[in-house]
Amino acid sequence: MNKIDRDDAFDPKTVRKALDGVEVKPSLKGDGTPGEGQMSRLALQTANRLSQENYSPTMITGSLRLAEFALLAMTGFLVYALYVGFSLDVLMLYYAPAILAGSALAILLIQIADGYQVPALRSALRTLPRVLTTWAAAFALIALAAFFLQTGLAFSRVWFAAWFVSGALTIVVSRNIVAYGIRRWARNGVMERRAVIVGGGEMAKALIRSIELDPENDIRICGIFDDRDERRSPPVVAGYPKLGNVDTLVNFARMARIDMLIIALPLNAESRVLELLKKLWILPLDIRLAAHANKLRFRPRSYSYVGAVPMLDIFDRPITDWDSVAKRAFDIFFSLVAIVLLWPVMIGTAIAIKLNSKGPVLFKQKRHGFNNEVIDVFKFRSMYTDQCDPTARAAVTKGDPRVTRVGRFIRKTSIDELPQFFNVLRGDLSLVGPRPHAVVAAAHDRLFAEVVDGYFARHRVKPGVTGWAQINGWRGEIDNDEKIKQRTACDLYYIENWSLLFDLKILFLTPFKLLNTENAY
Repeated sequence: MNKIDRDDAFDPKTVRKALDGVEVKPSLKGDGTPGEGQMSRLALQTANRLSQENYSPTMITGSLRLAEFALLAMTGFLVYALYVGFSLDVLMLYYAPAILAGSALAILLIQIADGYQVPALRSALRTLPRVLTTWAAAFALIALAAFFLQTGLAFSRVWFAAWFVSGALTIVVSRNIVAYGIRRWARNGVMERRAVIVGGGEMAKALIRSIELDPENDIRICGIFDDRDERRSPPVVAGYPKLGNVDTLVNFARMARIDMLIIALPLNAESRVLELLKKLWILPLDIRLAAHANKLRFRPRSYSYVGAVPMLDIFDRPITDWDSVAKRAFDIFFSLVAIVLLWPVMIGTAIAIKLNSKGPVLFKQKRHGFNNEVIDVFKFRSMYTDQCDPTARAAVTKGDPRVTRVGRFIRKTSIDELPQFFNVLRGDLSLVGPRPHAVVAAAHDRLFAEVVDGYFARHRVKPGVTGWAQINGWRGEIDNDEKIKQRTACDLYYIENWSLLFDLKILFLTPFKLLNTENAY
């Protein structure tokens, strides 16, 4: 078989450049509503059934690591309190470092021994000898360290033995509870990766059979989508129904909680694959190209695997699993800090608005959120109540008579955006991300999605109160096509290069960039 020594053969940036030359019709209308791909009753029923959030195995196993570390450490401290006493000096100098180091070492060794793989967690009795051996190895290493550091006499031998036994019992009990929970979650669909297949026929059938051969596989196939007619792509493949065409899939993925999209087409169907990716890369999903039926082989590290089935990674869903947890914690912490620091400004703004014109202090506007969901974004009201524009069809321009005197000031200084910190606490927005645009926002009577190809790809992450586009000067009125194109380019750059440090950089630069009020009316 042929080998290819290119690890970047399916690098997302390489694919993105190739997509630029592919022409396809949009699968959504400019306002994000279903276009050509109207969903069948079966597809709607399936999407509604899959609308509930599921939990990825990565999140569950990561949580288990933290829980087992906490349980082992608590056991060590409890034995110390019951037998040794409450001498704080001795605890902090000797016992606490030993307990924390021993617990962390045990978790590390269990990880090395594959004790946190889903199959190992599912079958607790089978893997307990291996896990208990790592617990004993952790104790042996702690004892060895105490010997070389000449601190062994500082520890109670009864405490040492009691912690070992109680820790082992804790592991046995917790592992059996977790095994029961995982089996139940697998039956109920709580712990699974949901996948849809693009492409039908014999290749899709072979892919499904290969996935089903692995009894420990966590993939749940939710349906098949294919543009071909029933002569080339039957309505049922290996027991799974065809739910529609690729345009339907885009709308389906807006409703259902899907994790992965698997393209079951041969590698030599390059133009067809690129045409599909042109439509599908805007979705916040892992996109994989099945390689099980291809004779062409890449280096082993070029593949990921679904069970034993090799896949070529085309796109990864941005900011998932523990990254999403870290970003959410970041958002909550800094939003609370901002509210604590800026509440006098917000109170003063509310009073000024009330004194300047009649009507409510806050203004709500429908905007696009994550995955094109429509959300209500809060702002301080900057227009006269009877002239407010919740749809944002008519953009605010310089000297706009609809804007109040107070409104002009708070819009120029972005004070009108401060209530969006409460949107962040609600989970509708992130502190940093692509700015949310109104659902029917337009430039020269053309919806943004009609101006920018791939515009909806900026909705693969939560929108933000501030973003990389604003830092680069693309703030305020959008009165020509170039401005929305540059905004979208900055948003896509942010998504592909996200990190917490990048978020911190944008937050730090935002107050300085707000001094430039050239395009803020």
